[in-house]
Amino acid sequence: MFEKTREKYKDSENKLLVAKISDKLEFCKTKNKITYTDFLDVSEISLLKKILSEEKKNNWIIYGGRENADRNIIIFYPEKFSKEMVEKNYSKILEVIRIKLPNNLSYKHREFLSGIMKLGIKREKFGDILVTNTGADIISLCDVSKYLQEGLMDLTRFKKSIITTENIKDIEKVENEFEDIKIIVSSMRLDNFVSELARCSRSFASEIIEEGRVFINSVNEFKDSKKIEINDVITIRKKGKFIFDGIEKETKSGKFLVNIRKYK
Repeated sequence: MFEKTREKYKDSENKLLVAKISDKLEFCKTKNKITYTDFLDVSEISLLKKILSEEKKNNWIIYGGRENADRNIIIFYPEKFSKEMVEKNYSKILEVIRIKLPNNLSYKHREFLSGIMKLGIKREKFGDILVTNTGADIISLCDVSKYLQEGLMDLTRFKKSIITTENIKDIEKVENEFEDIKIIVSSMRLDNFVSELARCSRSFASEIIEEGRVFINSVNEFKDSKKIEINDVITIRKKGKFIFDGIEKETKSGKFLVNIRKYK
């Protein structure tokens, strides 16, 4: 399966990823069982969506445990299954590790993340970390959730915390936090936005785009002339994730002052 696609990516850094996806699909087809990937970042999801579309594969779902998740898995299911049947199996694939901190403690996202990394768990085995008023919800693959829970309980920073495993349906509803910023662009071209958001020259912004480091609404975009629309989500790897909120006004020089919401 995926012979032409494998050949196309044989010298690419994505060679292993493409091979794994091909194997997952083959297993799903031959065993008639649901199977799924590890957690993937926006770059990997964008590539695999493109490949699956080209290969005319339709029996797959992107799922990260919550709406607009930053990290997701891809679930493959036999053609005899419906999406509704697959959705009923979500709790057998993902779980939530809930950390309730003592009242006198408050940690940021990086402190939860560094704690998990100390356990030696690979980043692809857990998804988004949702920081709440009382602690955090960590989305995890079921096959590592027990180890993750027990490991966190042994860490000094979480010694007095209550750590439980919860059904993925019971994940905390956490609103994204944003920082409002304003930038000035000469037009709605992507390279103008990248230049301002990444704080670099237009020529370097074009290089960033050509290198595949920019995504519009989770789709890899390689054209620096791409027109940005209101509510588009712009992701620049290593720089952040932004929403174009609209034009505030046109300046005397004919440029545009625009509103941006940056994900915190």
